[in-house]
Amino acid sequence: MASYIEVPMVPVPITAQTYVLLTAAGLLGWKLGTASTVLWLILGALGLPVLAGGSSGLDYFSGPTAGYLFAFPLAVAVVGLLFERGWNVKNVALAFLAMLLGHAVCLGFGGLWLALTIGPADAFLKGVLPFLVGGIIKSALAVGTILVADRFLSADHAH
Repeated sequence: MASYIEVPMVPVPITAQTYVLLTAAGLLGWKLGTASTVLWLILGALGLPVLAGGSSGLDYFSGPTAGYLFAFPLAVAVVGLLFERGWNVKNVALAFLAMLLGHAVCLGFGGLWLALTIGPADAFLKGVLPFLVGGIIKSALAVGTILVADRFLSADHAH
């Protein structure tokens, strides 16, 4: 569903994908989080409407947004590993920093790929800059979501 929440922009739409992926990384850990992300991408490549705006197909893995798609599993692995090493909601500042690093991985790889297709200046202006504030907001939301989920899981184990 996160793929369907989007602000259409060219060449890269703003979606809730990184919020959900990085939240999953914090909750599931790097192995399960990365595996589920790769499976999601495979389903999108095979034609299931799970990518941005309900899109799908192999073309997205060679088009302007390919760098972001290929960065998703790496970003999930980075966040999951950092969470497993203590950069988690037991220290909210480190958890937030882990989420920011996950977004940086997505924007870095996505921006680099985009630079190959539209040039570095346009890639930064259209594929990185518009996503910086959103990355900060989605990072905070992801940490907040994990905090709430942890409280529910802890309360569930207490009974």
